[in-house]
Amino acid sequence: MTYLAKPRLHHPALQTNKVGYTRRDYEGKVSTLCAGCGHDSISAAIIQACWELDIEPHRVAKLSGIGCSSKTPDYFLGASHGFNTVHGRMPSVLTGANLANRDLLYLGVSGDGDSASIGLGQFAHAMRRGVNMVYIVENNGVYGLTKGQFSATADRGSKSKKGAINRDSPVDLIGMALQLGATYVARSFSGDKAQLVPLIKGAIGHGGAAFIDVISPCVAFNNHAGSTKSYDYVREHNEAVNRIDFITPRSEITTDYAPGEVVEVLQHDGLMLRLRKLHEGYDPTDRLAAMNHVQMHQARGEVVTGLLYVDPDASDLHAALNTSATPLNTLGRGDLCPGAQALAGLNAALR
Repeated sequence: MTYLAKPRLHHPALQTNKVGYTRRDYEGKVSTLCAGCGHDSISAAIIQACWELDIEPHRVAKLSGIGCSSKTPDYFLGASHGFNTVHGRMPSVLTGANLANRDLLYLGVSGDGDSASIGLGQFAHAMRRGVNMVYIVENNGVYGLTKGQFSATADRGSKSKKGAINRDSPVDLIGMALQLGATYVARSFSGDKAQLVPLIKGAIGHGGAAFIDVISPCVAFNNHAGSTKSYDYVREHNEAVNRIDFITPRSEITTDYAPGEVVEVLQHDGLMLRLRKLHEGYDPTDRLAAMNHVQMHQARGEVVTGLLYVDPDASDLHAALNTSATPLNTLGRGDLCPGAQALAGLNAALR
């Protein structure tokens, strides 16, 4: 009954934060994702982080692209600004909105298909330009809306629901974010709320491009990822789309483990996901060391989680462009169009 609206009445005993909102005030519509989907856990973590930070919902602008992950902004912060863009173009639309109104908190939600395939160039430029945003990729390795084809973040050798082996090398969004200049880079697991909520809170408070890659198991299509470029794959895709499928409800996958430990998390398809949490002595301010650390443990088949890198002195795109401290959308015509004399002086300065 996911089409039913949530009741607007709140229990009078619900705890409120410093700005007078209950946790329910940060929720959205009832989720239409599969029962047990990791994406819902990420939505819950975002809700918890915003409530704990005492953020007024109307100060948040949430943007997304296309995919299961890009549906999730409808399930949290129902009273905030929202915009669902076309496939892969969320970073560009968010950049334009950010330049127009710097006073909002920008939250971009995307997926591995949305960001690592058609939106790869968009993702790269948002990171290198230092757009002040929280960029969350809900990474399940498949195209869930179109019956589970491999996405570009799949590990080589992983199997699809039908048993196909992925032969392609994966796109490492964490490595790209580090190399391209993101000033806050983290990875987490959707089932580890104790780690994910603080990471989101840190990203919201960061003054530059903050990127969080969240491993989010797909309960319907086995949490695998890869490519869809061959004819055989397209034929298989068309056949799968036209077949009625029944998805058995699954329970949410959760875990809890100490810093420095490795934990093996059994997935619904029987495969094992190995997570390593950063040790307490890890230095997150060394970009090169972070890249080496991720690659070293990736070679061992481990997914490193935690705050991988942060620049405490980060600046954003507004600082680089020296834009007005007043949001552009509030400036009058005289400020935005100063006249022919000012334009002539600007052109002369460029000669």
